[in-house]
Amino acid sequence: MANSPSGDSVLDRLVRVLGAFDGTRSSLSIATLARRADVPLATAYRLAADLVRHGLLSKDEAGMVRPGLRLWELANRASPAVDLRQAAIPFMEDVQSVVRQHTQLAVLRDDEVLVIERLSSRGSVVNQAQIAGRMPVHRTSLGMVLLAYSPNHVQESYLTRHPEAVASVDAVSFDFRRHLAQIRLRGYAAFDGRVDAGTTGIAVPVLDLHGTAQAALGVVVPLGFENSQSVVPALMTAARGIARTLGPAPA
Repeated sequence: MANSPSGDSVLDRLVRVLGAFDGTRSSLSIATLARRADVPLATAYRLAADLVRHGLLSKDEAGMVRPGLRLWELANRASPAVDLRQAAIPFMEDVQSVVRQHTQLAVLRDDEVLVIERLSSRGSVVNQAQIAGRMPVHRTSLGMVLLAYSPNHVQESYLTRHPEAVASVDAVSFDFRRHLAQIRLRGYAAFDGRVDAGTTGIAVPVLDLHGTAQAALGVVVPLGFENSQSVVPALMTAARGIARTLGPAPA
């Protein structure tokens, strides 16, 4: 039910307010929150006050607001991501014991890679992935393996909405569809320096019974990583273990 001059509902605006927080800014001023959520400043003050009162946002002495503890609590009670993370953690720890760099788990959401979990060792290479953060699909091994093991209509829809995906890789000769097919043939995706120079990202799919990716399991290691030959088998073994633990996808 619309109840504002713009035609959006209170729920629409609440969702935009909560969605204004991302991996780049964990706390915001009310003015920035209003701009990011595309709501009037007075509305932002009112909605923020209501959310703070209910514990969904918290507010510090400087007037900055951030997601509250109750929001985290509610999200972790019955989330599919929690089940996936719990199934994956033991296998991720096995992979991390081999690479001792970064091991991460992600899913495909809204044309982006949503990172569910990340394990990292002290002194490991730079890695922009953050838990609950999002990354571009076509610039990450996680994203490309998720897309490669998605149904054809998902791939085609992505390319329709993101024509820059092809040009951003190689404007002259890159065949995006063929590259996805090659990933499926190999069973993994690997990119050097696509996001961070001096690193390699390697990812494999966590498949359901239909051969569709439920998630992607990957690592970020230095270029020329000395244990590179052991990485893909370790990832594939772990991905199969996660899939078995999750069991059949719900109908």
